[in-house]
Amino acid sequence: QVQLVESGGGLVQAGGSLRLSCAASGRTFSGYVMGWFRQAPGKEREFVAYISWSVVRIAYADSVKGRFTISRDNAKNTVYLQMNSLKPEDTAVYYCASTDASQGWFLLQARAYAYWGQGTQVTVSS
Repeated sequence: QVQLVESGGGLVQAGGSLRLSCAASGRTFSGYVMGWFRQAPGKEREFVAYISWSVVRIAYADSVKGRFTISRDNAKNTVYLQMNSLKPEDTAVYYCASTDASQGWFLLQARAYAYWGQGTQVTVSS
């Protein structure tokens, strides 16, 4: 059984930082792309970032580019999202996800990902 477990969410003031982690278990994720998505109340789930197994391919949503950094430790089956200069509009439930898809445009869409974590709440106060 595949499990993705996020951690690291919380309440932070605007301008602050948080580091999210996502630990994968239950199978090998060799070759898999890992992604982060977020969903704010009343809004659709939106792409945040993804990273390929080899770390060669990384992409970010325009809204987080320059502030967020995605990374992964394949030996630990863990992916991270370092979030700096947080804004109130970053408030959402953040989900990690995994896929064996490879097309760049497809990886920006939630439907490309087969495995999902339960989510971790990030709240940024103004």
